[in-house]
Amino acid sequence: MIHIDIKKKLHGTNGLMDLDVNFGIKEGQFLAISGLSGSGKTTLLRVLAGLEESSGEIKVGEEVWQGEDTMLRVQERGIGFVFQDYALFENMSVQKNLLYVNKDKKLASKLLELTELTQLRKRKPSTLSGGQKQRVSLCRAMMNRPKLLLMDEPLSALDPTMRRKLQNEILALHKEFGTTTIMVSHDPAEIYKLAQRVIVLENGKIISDGNPQDALVKRVGSQKFSFEGEVIDITQVDVIWIALIAIGQQLVEVVLSADERKELNVGKKVKVGTKAFSPIIKYNIKKVKK
Repeated sequence: MIHIDIKKKLHGTNGLMDLDVNFGIKEGQFLAISGLSGSGKTTLLRVLAGLEESSGEIKVGEEVWQGEDTMLRVQERGIGFVFQDYALFENMSVQKNLLYVNKDKKLASKLLELTELTQLRKRKPSTLSGGQKQRVSLCRAMMNRPKLLLMDEPLSALDPTMRRKLQNEILALHKEFGTTTIMVSHDPAEIYKLAQRVIVLENGKIISDGNPQDALVKRVGSQKFSFEGEVIDITQVDVIWIALIAIGQQLVEVVLSADERKELNVGKKVKVGTKAFSPIIKYNIKKVKK
């Protein structure tokens, strides 16, 4: 169990504010941190990593990382950190980037195999694509079998196809190693796919804490709107079908008609609109010429 109870003054989008959070994480859990820019998400990760100071307590199992008389250095915390900008050693090969952290060649080979990088192990980072670089960064973060893996919007710079591929690899690594993971993300579809739990921050405070669907779903009301989104899940509840659609930083549930269920599938781009209390979905249907 990881217990986090910290306070820190910082500058948010609306000026000076207090980052003030108190929550626990079960061992092996995948937690996503969401919220608008400036709400304190990245600062929270940096405090957990020991890169920034705060008041309060951080306790991992029986080990105190931060307390009244304790402040462990970054190197003493047993963390892995995946940044947006990869932070790889450009003068080293893929394999040497991993072995720089830990000389365990067997572990390095296993990680490279899980992320389909074995054939690229002798290449330098400058010859890799963005998605390949982020895979190397993820593998390197896992080389010390960290107690806590921290990821700060690791896939935000990648195209949608590569993001989905790396999401699958992150899930595979999480299942393989069971590492307690905290990921900052703005993408509701990504959070829904990866996380078991999501905390939403606003002005440094926790305003929502629960499973991704409960925390992020916005159930449409009477206001009129029309937004573009992506179908990320379709489930059957009794005799009806419900589509879960990612729109911006929120998820929306829409009941499907029989015809809509036949035409829609996960990944399809749609428009969601409503008049009064009747949400509707619009999508392109390719007509087959006879």
